[in-house]
Amino acid sequence: MMIVEFLIKSLLILLALPAGYLLMSTIASYLFKKKEPISNQFLNIGVLIPAHNEEEGIKRTLENILASDYPANRFEIFVIADNCTDSTAQNAREAGVQVFERFDKFKRGKGEALDWFLKNCKENYRATNAITIIDADVCPDRNYLREISASLSNPEIAAVQAFNGVSNPQAGWRTALIDAAFNVFNHLRMAGSFRMSGSAILRGNGMGFRTELMEHYGWPSHSIVEDIEFTLLLLKDGINVHYNPDAVIRSEMVTSGKNASSQRNRWEGGRFMLVKKMSLPLFRLFKASRDFRYLYALAELAIPPLSILVMLFTLATAGSIVLDAVWQFLAASFWAILLIYLASGQIQRRAPLSTWLYLATAPLYVLWKIPIYAGMMLKKKTNEWVRTTREK
Repeated sequence: MMIVEFLIKSLLILLALPAGYLLMSTIASYLFKKKEPISNQFLNIGVLIPAHNEEEGIKRTLENILASDYPANRFEIFVIADNCTDSTAQNAREAGVQVFERFDKFKRGKGEALDWFLKNCKENYRATNAITIIDADVCPDRNYLREISASLSNPEIAAVQAFNGVSNPQAGWRTALIDAAFNVFNHLRMAGSFRMSGSAILRGNGMGFRTELMEHYGWPSHSIVEDIEFTLLLLKDGINVHYNPDAVIRSEMVTSGKNASSQRNRWEGGRFMLVKKMSLPLFRLFKASRDFRYLYALAELAIPPLSILVMLFTLATAGSIVLDAVWQFLAASFWAILLIYLASGQIQRRAPLSTWLYLATAPLYVLWKIPIYAGMMLKKKTNEWVRTTREK
């Protein structure tokens, strides 16, 4: 019995770390203010879209960009048709944008495609002041380019991350819960991290950079989580990633269980790979420099996904029944923090009523993800660009 109590107490103490960090992030997110431009100007923006077999999605994305509330002579669209076997390149050309086709059966993936373009096609984007990278199947808000321009017009900002949201939160319980998760992970945590450390983390979609930064680095990170790797490289070089919650880009989430499982498996599998790869180097960097940005970056990586936290909180709460009231209060505080954290993300992003209502189905979502995590431990990891099956 003493061993069991020791294990339960150890779990409760360990879980106090992520719970405390979520509470700190929540409080800091309410204190966040985006940096405003010193002067109001329209930068020349290159919109860079890496695409792999996106013949349908690319048409909608280009239509949305071309309808932006931004001077037409101030932005240019570059589509990388990477190892495509469909009509992605043709459809993009028909929309009147520049298309760059790439075929390389060995160097595959989004990171490789971006690096190839940024290093080999400099003459095509050299007239731009800024480059924003978006996925081929997204819907940017009409003022997206205005906000990217406003952020990068500030001389203090060389890299900025937009808010990544969900365009179809009312399509079902999965999309509603992903919308709720995006509101906390892609907004609250971004705002909180920036307020506490002065830097956010790139999310791979809706990123903006000064052109000279892209010319210097290219895209040196080629793993499945190339965005977070690039963030850490910039951090080491003293370049902070800023966050602009008013630059909004939305993606349509899949609704079928099979497609959603495939998508979540890649996203979270890649994140776990990076945690394993980068945790020790980040800790060493913090130890050597005492720069708290590395510690916050480590915390952002190490905090488990929300569904895993719920599983662990449930296990710890059940175990606390055999302990005294102090430990039971600690377990109860985890749930209070989690509720405040979740509710704050929805409040700050003004989530629709459907998202709030579907939060009641969160236990079903957690149960759905258990076999996904089990499969991640058994399947071979890959950096290959795997396209999620789109739904009509």
